Amino acid sequence: MNLYKYVSESINAKLGFVANLEIPRNRAFGDFSTNAAMVMAKDAKKNPRELANEILPKLRELDFISDVSVAGPGFINIKLKDDFIWHAANQPHNAKSEKPKKIDLDYGGYNVGKALHIGHLRTSIVGDTFNRIAKYLGHTTKSYNHIGDWGRPMGLIIAWILEYGMPKNADELNKIYPASTARAKNDEEWMSRAKQITAELQAGNPEYRKIYDDFMKISLAQMDTVLHRLNLLPFDATMGERGVAPYVADTQKILGNRGLLVESDGAMVVNVKTDDDTAPMPPLMFRTSSDTQTYAAADLSAIYYRTKTDNPDIIGYFTDSRQNLHFQQVFRVAKMAGITNAELFHTGFGTLTGADGKPFKTRDGNVAELLEILDMVNDAVRTRVADAGKELDNETISSIALAAVKFNDLLHDVRSDYVFDPNQITSFEGRTGPYILYTAVRLNSVLKRAGDTSDTITSTLTTDERNLLIETLDFERTVQSAFDNRATDMIANYAYDLCQLANTFYHNCPILRDDVDAATRVQRLNITRIARDTLSTAIDLMGLKIPDEM
Repeated sequence: MNLYKYVSESINAKLGFVANLEIPRNRAFGDFSTNAAMVMAKDAKKNPRELANEILPKLRELDFISDVSVAGPGFINIKLKDDFIWHAANQPHNAKSEKPKKIDLDYGGYNVGKALHIGHLRTSIVGDTFNRIAKYLGHTTKSYNHIGDWGRPMGLIIAWILEYGMPKNADELNKIYPASTARAKNDEEWMSRAKQITAELQAGNPEYRKIYDDFMKISLAQMDTVLHRLNLLPFDATMGERGVAPYVADTQKILGNRGLLVESDGAMVVNVKTDDDTAPMPPLMFRTSSDTQTYAAADLSAIYYRTKTDNPDIIGYFTDSRQNLHFQQVFRVAKMAGITNAELFHTGFGTLTGADGKPFKTRDGNVAELLEILDMVNDAVRTRVADAGKELDNETISSIALAAVKFNDLLHDVRSDYVFDPNQITSFEGRTGPYILYTAVRLNSVLKRAGDTSDTITSTLTTDERNLLIETLDFERTVQSAFDNRATDMIANYAYDLCQLANTFYHNCPILRDDVDAATRVQRLNITRIARDTLSTAIDLMGLKIPDEM
């Protein structure tokens, strides 16, 4: 049950007024509060506190309310009945949307011929989690890995291979682009050759296509290795710039028919600046002066393709915030040209920094590769476990390391930068992934030792029992809010708050101790089961794995 929605709608129907329902920071004041009387007072020409006292009898008529009271200048505090909380919490979560939508999601965006690095971490984790959230809510999603596979880097790689031969593995392939780029900086002829190869590749040169297809296999296999390590859902389509290239001509025709394309120094651009713009808004470049496809052309053509093929209601992108301007331009042109009627959104995220506040790099000063980061965190977990005198198998170590990396990323507002510290994120205490997993393992352990439970309430609920159950009843609202606000951090923070309450309940409410009577034990085991099931669902939405022991 979406407790917030149920209580809010019931109160609004009773009062005939849309009241603002809030969750008090201190649950001692009540389970919910509303400022309805303060909002209604002006029209009613009454003192807010006086009006609040007149509203109380109406609210007491609702069968799920145990008590109501007035506080401060006219706030109304509401306490729910224990049996209502109990029975509501025992119902399975059902957060399915009443109006499911078709959603195309674009994240990953890995580059062919390059190792996935730390800059790809957030797009992978945030995009995958949002995909899971959307699916959980009943929406139909299609995830695209819009790989960089058709621009000048391909020309630079092919030029190198023509001179030095095909790489045998990913490690050799990953060295080619940096080496070729460095050479191009000081060798104009080499850069000119790379540009020419790029243009001929895009025009269909069979020799270059053969080389391209061969190193593409190596690069895609490398991507799959990282996706598996990060426990991401498989992409529904790995389709980048090359995949949408056949649709560039159609997109260009649409722009031309609308009179949007103009020539500028040999390039084809679209002016997107409006009179309302206060910040710089340069034109979108559709084709370069050397007549090659641009990133903007690829993204516009992808929107054209997805609209034509999938006909989605929403198209969403998850990339580095440095691409904010790019997507503003692309979205404007897509709407100006009538390419799509879908809602378009871009979630731009901040960067990972080291403790010094600078972009996180390895000890040798290079950009950290994703596999390197995962190995680094694995080592930190292994050291921490050994220092604690424990022995855990490799699979459990990997699960803890995965949770450390992914939870730490999801915990922060997606738009903000955050510090990446392997030692801090692997702690078993505080706002960390290992703490979340430890709580889940603890709850599972209690239930395994206890066996079957029933769902009958045997007594009134203690404060800790009530707080934990009410938090589980806030799960559906949280998931919906995370979707509506494109805010995956809401899931991570909810999981942490739930774990805090679950551990407080565990410490203050004995369950399997000999002096606990049978009826109380059954009730508390059921609360444990409800908390475990809710936490497990939140953990799954984040793409984490719960180990058997920790």
